[in-house]
Amino acid sequence: MREMTILVVDDDPVIRKMLEKRLEKEGYEVLVAEDGYQARKLLAQQRIDVVLTDLMMPGSIGGLEVLDIAKKISSNIEVIIITAHSSIDTAVEAMKKGAVDYLEKPINFDELFLRLAKITNLQAIIRNAQDLSQAMMTTESAAALTIQDLEIRNAEFQGQLNNIAAILRNEQMSADDRIDKLLALLAGSAR
Repeated sequence: MREMTILVVDDDPVIRKMLEKRLEKEGYEVLVAEDGYQARKLLAQQRIDVVLTDLMMPGSIGGLEVLDIAKKISSNIEVIIITAHSSIDTAVEAMKKGAVDYLEKPINFDELFLRLAKITNLQAIIRNAQDLSQAMMTTESAAALTIQDLEIRNAEFQGQLNNIAAILRNEQMSADDRIDKLLALLAGSAR
């Protein structure tokens, strides 16, 4: 089963039902809306990955408005415009506004499934890139802590070496006193 939810928006009940059945047969979760108003409600209430919307629908919320609504909710929602041949220029304009693609009526399901596969692959690549980015941030954070710890330990060792050198150079102390002081210093650092 594909992990993608598709919203079909079309005022034609035959096209809506045909799309719903074919998409469900391919394993997609499908929601349907008969106009832009229902689409707006569903987009606000559900997690939707792809919107297939007719370009021309009655009312003030057509396909371009559904595109705008979807993109305002999440830039990750992909929108495919469904259009009649006469409105190809408008479909191209929709792509400039953020639609991922457009399909002409009557819908060629092979083309539709190829476009959905492309979207699925792109989303998988994006998820993998996000996972890699998170892993890199975690690794960088752990590395920074390790480096910080090593720098602190190095400073402590350098301090001990400086103390040892100072004791060894102190000619005012007898050799036995220097050895005793060095042993005490080393014993304290071993704890």
